Amino acid sequence: MATTPASAQDRSAVRSLLRLWPYVRPARVRLFSAAFVAILASCVGLVIPLVLKWMVDGPIAGRDPAGVWLGALYLLLLGLAEALLFGLRRWLVARPLTHVEASMRAGLYRHLQRLPVAFHDRWASGQLLSRGTTDLMLLRQFLAFPLTFLLVNGVTIVVGVVIMLLQDWTLGLVVLVPAVPVMVTCLVFEKRYAQVARRAQDQVGDLTTVVEESVLGVRIIKGFGRHRSQARAFRDLSRTLRGTELRKARLLATIWGVIVTLPEVAIGAALVVGAVRVADGALSAGTLVAFLSTALALRWPVESIGFLLAMSQEAATATERFFEVMDEEVEHRTSEHTASGRPTSERTASEHTASGRTSEHTASGARAGAKDPQDTGLRFHHVRFRYPDAPPGSPPVLEDIDLHIRPGESMALVGATGSGKTTLTALVPRLYELTSGRITLDGKDITELSRQALRAKVAVAFEEPTLFSAAVRDNVLMGAKDTAGTADLERALAVAQAEFVHALPQGTDTQVGEQGLSLSGGQRQRLALARAVVGQPEFLVLDDPLSALDVHTEAAVEAALRQVLADTTALIVAHRPSTVLLADRVALLSGGRIAAVGTHHELLRTNAEYAHLMSGEMSGEEEGAR
Repeated sequence: MATTPASAQDRSAVRSLLRLWPYVRPARVRLFSAAFVAILASCVGLVIPLVLKWMVDGPIAGRDPAGVWLGALYLLLLGLAEALLFGLRRWLVARPLTHVEASMRAGLYRHLQRLPVAFHDRWASGQLLSRGTTDLMLLRQFLAFPLTFLLVNGVTIVVGVVIMLLQDWTLGLVVLVPAVPVMVTCLVFEKRYAQVARRAQDQVGDLTTVVEESVLGVRIIKGFGRHRSQARAFRDLSRTLRGTELRKARLLATIWGVIVTLPEVAIGAALVVGAVRVADGALSAGTLVAFLSTALALRWPVESIGFLLAMSQEAATATERFFEVMDEEVEHRTSEHTASGRPTSERTASEHTASGRTSEHTASGARAGAKDPQDTGLRFHHVRFRYPDAPPGSPPVLEDIDLHIRPGESMALVGATGSGKTTLTALVPRLYELTSGRITLDGKDITELSRQALRAKVAVAFEEPTLFSAAVRDNVLMGAKDTAGTADLERALAVAQAEFVHALPQGTDTQVGEQGLSLSGGQRQRLALARAVVGQPEFLVLDDPLSALDVHTEAAVEAALRQVLADTTALIVAHRPSTVLLADRVALLSGGRIAAVGTHHELLRTNAEYAHLMSGEMSGEEEGAR
């Protein structure tokens, strides 16, 4: 569930909203013009009471029909001018504000793509979706209406009060009496409403997460008959959100009641006092009409304060939620930082030690005019890794990993569940950053490569294949350069034994659907493998890529995959002996450390843990065959 950051309790709405300025700046001319036009329209509206005063004290008092018609014409023209100016204001803001919303949404999407995997591990997808949709819609609405009218209504109130005081300062003071309690109420309301608005928007994110998970996991829900429990969870969250929205409504009703009631009472009092003064001859009827008309014209600017402040608070909260994501640190582009995000000069002693061991070899190789064979291929130099959000003092997932995969060699990575195999493979393409140590590709530290260059060298296939709502062709060619064509696609499909796609309704142009759930698990896994090999990468990282395949398909894929492995350097997470036999050597990972390295047959003879793991797999396969 989402929680409101402590900083949100004390933050200034104005300070939060000012952060929107870089996005609003390109549209500033039209926005300022729209505000000026709206102020002008409001001031035109305030001229109407002055025309009424002239009519009452002039043509009406003097029984001049021509003057009355002239006054009516003035009022009509003023009304038309006011309407046209407000229409112009709306036209001025419509196009630029949709552009502001679109640019903010595009910026958020780009930023999400650049954030590390560790960020996405922490954040619920529904919270991110609500920030990119609901929150940005609130911001556009705020920029289009409340932002302008907070300024316009403020100017209108000031000008209107000045006009009333000039008409009759006694009646003006009567109308101003409620100003102090109204301002105090607004200050109290602002703080309380900000907290409730933040809670409501976080709860919308929680609800979005539940809906998304229910849609993506509908097969599990139906398969286990859990639709009632999921519906119950959804109803509970909906009730919670409804309660929060009702609290917002109660707060808004309270301030609205105060803001509407007090000025109405003041206008009533001014009417009584003014009528008495007109009867005494101390005030003209036209002045009283003009005064009351001006006061009534100010009713809307005053009464709107409540919901304008409410919308402003919601916009401030939406801005805060937006920048909570945008303020997250993206993956570093250059080698100025180590994998842990610290400057290179701040590496730990263990990192320097690990670097020192290899730098001596590098230096001697350079002096001899040849590259040290120990620095070629894929090498892990005393790698240590702990997840960024792990509790302080917890043991690392990987400790002192020192492993060398020679050029053109395939190494299988074997270990019990939870030993850290998948985590180790994720470090090579820098999906996670090392805590300490180094990983080198042909002697080059991966942190010295841009991520684009690194991921052009390294291709990956995960145990849980992810496909996108796109054509089969697009899903596979995602792993290749832009110049890849049909020949590359067909070669990759052949390696992965994925020719089944040609039997699909539109062949390789068939849309696979969200998450590829229209395909079987084995079909998705074969397409993910095709995606990994289509670009003919220098380095290949496969995380148990054949786990969902039947025995016969697995054998066919392995036969084709051997040809690919002959031309690349590969690290393969393996659970089955058949997958292990694809590799030239095997590394046993136990408790986050490399326990043994050797060929499959050597480890079977010399390592009891490896023999136990493989015997369990082999007996399981034999039982499955029976």
